[in-house]
Amino acid sequence: MEEEKEIHLRDYLKIIVKRRQLAFTFFGVVFALSLILTLSSTPLYMATTKVLIEKSEPNNLAMMNMYYTPYDPEFYETQYQLIKSTSVAQKVVKVLNLDKTYSSYFREKGEGFNIVGGTIAWFRDVYSTILNVAGMTGQAPPDPAGKDAESELQAKTDRIAKTIAGSIIVTPIKNSKLVNISYLSANPEFAALIVNSVAKAYIEDLLDMKMTSSRYAMRWLTEKAEEERVKLEKSEEALQEYTREKDIVTLENRIAMVPEKLSEVATKIAAAETKRKEMESLYNSVKDLSRNPEKADTIPAIGSDPTIQSLRLQIFKSEQNISDMSKKYGRKHPAMITAMNDLKGLKDKKDQEIKRVIESIKNEYELAKANEENFRKMASQTKADTLNLNEKFIQYGALKREAETNKQLFDAIIKKIKEQDITQDIQTVNVWVVEKAEVPKSPAKPNKARNILLGLIVGLLGGIGLTFFVEYLDNTIKSVEDTEAKLGVPVLGVVTLLKDKGKSMDQIVRDEPQSAFAESYKVLRTAILLSSAVNPPKNILITSISPGEGKTVTSVNLAMTIAQSEHKVLLVDSDLRKPRIHKIFGMDNSRGLSTYLAGASDMDIIGRDVVPNLSIIPSGPIPPNPSELLSSGKMFDLLKRLNELYDIVIWDAAPLLTVTDSLILSKILDGTIIVTKAGETTYENVGRGMKSLHDIEAHFLGVVINALDVRHSDYYYHRYYNYGSGEKDASK
Repeated sequence: MEEEKEIHLRDYLKIIVKRRQLAFTFFGVVFALSLILTLSSTPLYMATTKVLIEKSEPNNLAMMNMYYTPYDPEFYETQYQLIKSTSVAQKVVKVLNLDKTYSSYFREKGEGFNIVGGTIAWFRDVYSTILNVAGMTGQAPPDPAGKDAESELQAKTDRIAKTIAGSIIVTPIKNSKLVNISYLSANPEFAALIVNSVAKAYIEDLLDMKMTSSRYAMRWLTEKAEEERVKLEKSEEALQEYTREKDIVTLENRIAMVPEKLSEVATKIAAAETKRKEMESLYNSVKDLSRNPEKADTIPAIGSDPTIQSLRLQIFKSEQNISDMSKKYGRKHPAMITAMNDLKGLKDKKDQEIKRVIESIKNEYELAKANEENFRKMASQTKADTLNLNEKFIQYGALKREAETNKQLFDAIIKKIKEQDITQDIQTVNVWVVEKAEVPKSPAKPNKARNILLGLIVGLLGGIGLTFFVEYLDNTIKSVEDTEAKLGVPVLGVVTLLKDKGKSMDQIVRDEPQSAFAESYKVLRTAILLSSAVNPPKNILITSISPGEGKTVTSVNLAMTIAQSEHKVLLVDSDLRKPRIHKIFGMDNSRGLSTYLAGASDMDIIGRDVVPNLSIIPSGPIPPNPSELLSSGKMFDLLKRLNELYDIVIWDAAPLLTVTDSLILSKILDGTIIVTKAGETTYENVGRGMKSLHDIEAHFLGVVINALDVRHSDYYYHRYYNYGSGEKDASK
């Protein structure tokens, strides 16, 4: 891979020298403009006053003891914009009566001569004159009431205020709360007067805004307090009426007792339900014993009755007595009969007692059942009373909350009114004039030394930068070194630009044999003859990338130069599309290469010894199919015969990128040379042409740079030799 060429400082200097005219032009224009604008500008004086701007924390009485002022960039930027606002400027105009006295401050000294301002004013006057002549001023008829005069005065005041506002400069001093307020004017006394008035107007503007805000706040708070007072009275009246209507005095105590009462009733219901279930179970177990009293003793509730226990003991003793007596007496013994009757009486009495106990259990069951039902009814009634109380209390609570809310809002507004009344004189922005402006002694603008130095620097650097930028954009062939570096091919020769419009390059070698142009073609001849280590190329194709790059002139002069070295040379015009060689030599073009290749003529097409050792074959009539003729068998036959007759054959062909004629010839000829035109032919096009030749494996000899302007190039080799009369023309 080919190594990238190292860029040296000399390369940059060459670019600057080559395009020095562009750099000088740019430098001259910039420096002249800076000089004219600086010297013609009106001197402006700057007066400055210094003020201290401090933020006062919120006028909230609850926060007065927590005073802290954090850095607030938005606050300070707001103050800077207020200082430069039109409202402040209008106050200055009003205080100083500038709507009537403004022009008097500049009447004596004027504002100086200003080319830009004068030019604009001149065009404005011309425009106004044209409108007046054409009757298009658009002026309304005079108003007898003086409204036009009043509106014109107001418009003038607004213009002056905007002019003043636009010239105010606010500069904060770093790491402090101090601010410089400056004003630029052509009149130094006016500048000092305005800037001091601006500081005062700014303080007054802050006071006006504060007072306006306080008045608006007080008015709004007063109206709002009246509205809330009416709402509070209505809500309190509604609460009082509802309290009286629903007897709400004892409502809260009753509601407080409801949970306790509900809990007590629930406990009683549970106990009654338990008692009822016990008695129901007991009753179900004893209610059938009246028909079967023998089983009553197995029931604990009956067996545990004291009367029944006593009767059971008596019956036991009676039965034991009868058992003892039965051992002594018979059943019919009076004692046995009495004992048996007593036993029967005891058992009947026991049965009666059992029935009594069963009836008692039944009564207790009925009573427990009734108690449970009563407690449940009591619970239902308590719940109903509770719901009724809750409904009343909810409505009461809503009315009470509304009254309390209205009271709190009313109290807050009254508090805010009192607070606003106390704090309305407290400023949120504190401003003090630290240093008043004095009349400036010397102008602040323009800084002539700085502007001139800046013009020098900008002109110099801009000119150099412009040369490099133009050089970067210029992708055309312009030097030998760049061409060889970018294309990687040798430059066989360089032909300088002919400046004399009255001369022609067609036969410059013959017309001016001692000129630098003739020497350029001799250098080209030497390069071609030495291009091969064994034998020089016999058939040389001369072509270009595009039309108008000098291929025909190069072919003619090269052929003449080689002929001067005692070689037999043949020049063939193989450009069958736009031939020109016959015109240069004044030859008949009715026969030539095209007629020979088409079979219409023989070898008599050669114009022998047009100049010593130089013969020419013109192109002949332009054929409809040049490419087919050049690739025909007749072409190869002609080439063979010409090589036997001549030492070197120069073929002038059509441009390479336009048609395929040159590619066809370069394939069969010994070497191809591309002629480029300095400042017009681009490296991309040459690269495309070389790629086309490389694709068909044609033998490429190198590049010729034509029409190189030596004034914009570093190609100065010809100046070291004396070429007679042609040297002067070549180096113009």
